[in-house]
Amino acid sequence: MTEQLTKQDFLDKVFDFENETEWNYKGDKPAIIDFYADWCGPCKMVAPILEELSEEYKDKLHIYKIDTDKEQELAGAFGIQSIPSILFIPVDDKPQMAAGALPKDQLVKVINDVLKVA
Repeated sequence: MTEQLTKQDFLDKVFDFENETEWNYKGDKPAIIDFYADWCGPCKMVAPILEELSEEYKDKLHIYKIDTDKEQELAGAFGIQSIPSILFIPVDDKPQMAAGALPKDQLVKVINDVLKVA
């Protein structure tokens, strides 16, 4: 099940960008964050794929969603220009952003290659 994040959730679970300048991921497992909006057509195509992946990788990966309309400060902090934008967060490395509605096979490839989840 994907989890909706507020700014406070993000600060607690992902990265406290208000108090830290260097990236410091707080999670215990790799994560994917979907920056989306309810009115966005491509976002609606990605949502069910991310739900499937959250089931398939439920013990190995966190999948979060951030509504860019409700959490404009978070979207601004990451320079989100277009949605969907998907942030891939490895446990011990810098996060990587991908823009656009990625198909499931591409998401799985990134989960395996970037997030090192098999």
